[in-house]
Amino acid sequence: MSRREEKIMALAGGVDIAIKPKEEINDLFGKVLNAGMHGLCFSGYEEGQKPGDVLTEEQIRRRMKIIQPYTKWVRSFSCIDGNELIPKIAKEFGIKTLVGAWLGKETEKNEQEISALIELANDGYVDIAAVGNEVLYREDLTENELLDYISRVKEAIPNITVGYIDAYYEFAARPKITEACDVILANCYPFWECCHIDYSLMYMKQMYNKALNAGGGKKHVIITETGWPSSGEDYKGAQPSGENALKYFLNTQLWSKEEDIDIFYFTSFDESWKVGAEGDVGAYWGIWDKNENIKY
Repeated sequence: MSRREEKIMALAGGVDIAIKPKEEINDLFGKVLNAGMHGLCFSGYEEGQKPGDVLTEEQIRRRMKIIQPYTKWVRSFSCIDGNELIPKIAKEFGIKTLVGAWLGKETEKNEQEISALIELANDGYVDIAAVGNEVLYREDLTENELLDYISRVKEAIPNITVGYIDAYYEFAARPKITEACDVILANCYPFWECCHIDYSLMYMKQMYNKALNAGGGKKHVIITETGWPSSGEDYKGAQPSGENALKYFLNTQLWSKEEDIDIFYFTSFDESWKVGAEGDVGAYWGIWDKNENIKY
């Protein structure tokens, strides 16, 4: 990190955009983006699409080409309905992969996801395998059901790192899950915990350390999702805006480099379908907009 970048880091708030000229902040964003991120969550759904729709090779390849210069890793969320192409195409672009099997209440789909994840891993397309995403948070599976899925995947792909993704605090509350994972894969969102942007970096560090402590300091922790929406309604003190999203991105990336923290930023492209689950902020988490234009 350069001295210039170090000077704009503060213990709590990080980048103080309010006292920086817009041109200087935009210049810093370009430098940080071009320096490269550890990882990006891959947004595959175009306008009018939603989970369950089949992703095409063309749209995945087009978006992968856009993000390839800026990230070492990509995270995918499912292994069916065209999502299985994401790690295959990522490998063509020289990008490492965190590949997720999306688990829920439908046993048949769970079996499809698990089988596809194992197949992708055995074919060499998976660097880290994630067995489920926030299924305990959503109460879609019991702890024992999830443990069974994790055990099956670990047995089938013994040479691949296997984990489970959930909110950072779940790993302290679920020691059996934590023990079963090779790595702790933690989602950390100060925004969804009503944190003001000025304290968001400090709060994210606390989230990370809670996940680290849950593993007794012995297990590697990867932040598998974190981000800030650029538009939408305030969430109990957390304010979406382009300025705040830019500030959060810069703080996250500078901290990641400064302390060697592995982070998958959420997310690459805006996806309108997320409005249904998250309200209007759901459509504005991307670094690129829904038309694949850089937002900052």
